[in-house]
Amino acid sequence: MAKETNYLKSFYWKDYVTITVGLTIFAVGFNGFIIPNQIVAGGLGGVSVLLKAAFGIPVSITYLVVNTILMILAWFILGKNYVVKSLYGVAGITVLMGVAEQLITGPIIHADPLMASIVGAFCCGIGLGLVYSMNASTGGTDIIGAIITKYKYISMGRGLLYIDFFIVCSSFLLFHSIEKIIYGLVVISVMYYTADMVINGARQSVQFIIFSQKFDEIASHINTELHRGCTVLDGMGWYSKQPQKVLIVLARKTEANSIFRLVKRIDENAFISQSNVVGVYGKGFDQIK
Repeated sequence: MAKETNYLKSFYWKDYVTITVGLTIFAVGFNGFIIPNQIVAGGLGGVSVLLKAAFGIPVSITYLVVNTILMILAWFILGKNYVVKSLYGVAGITVLMGVAEQLITGPIIHADPLMASIVGAFCCGIGLGLVYSMNASTGGTDIIGAIITKYKYISMGRGLLYIDFFIVCSSFLLFHSIEKIIYGLVVISVMYYTADMVINGARQSVQFIIFSQKFDEIASHINTELHRGCTVLDGMGWYSKQPQKVLIVLARKTEANSIFRLVKRIDENAFISQSNVVGVYGKGFDQIK
């Protein structure tokens, strides 16, 4: 029991470190690339850019005030469990945005505004991906999207897309620039695509289906050399009408070459099928969230 408790503490400790790193990368990317070019990138960050450009309100103040109001609404509408789960991410992004705003007073790189914004979107996407992969939240429009989803038959992703599109387009009222709207839409696309790659890339696994007369030897070597489990199923070749053992192996994508080499070493005539799987949860893979 004590060992299990220590494991859980270590597990959550690593989660908070990952969330903190993600929030830091987001804050640096946003303050160092997005804000200097006055690109409205949707979400609470986009609202912050608009308020700073129009009234000079610091980004950290906007994050603090808006997130506080939204967290209060979420407490009554979505429940205290949602608020507690999101509290660390919301507080962290508020503090780190304030620190980054004080330390980064100009653009990190002086280049074409679109290129700088894409770099910023890439950084922000990595940060968000790390945060979301730990089931955390940065607040802002995430909370609004969750509230809309509760009362309307609309997906969370589509709700956030509508909100972000409205925020980006509203920048025309302040900047009177179609170009900035296009930049904002590009930034949103790059940001969310990168976040998706971070979330799915960290969990990317492969599944092997192996047909071989030497299945037992292959399975034993996969167990002892690669420390991966195997499952042996009974099958039958429909053409030959002969019984055939089918070996199923789940592994990390980085282990694919090792498995191919191992199988080829034992049986060059083996038939192998490899496919990508969205996620594998359990011992030796990702923890069930």
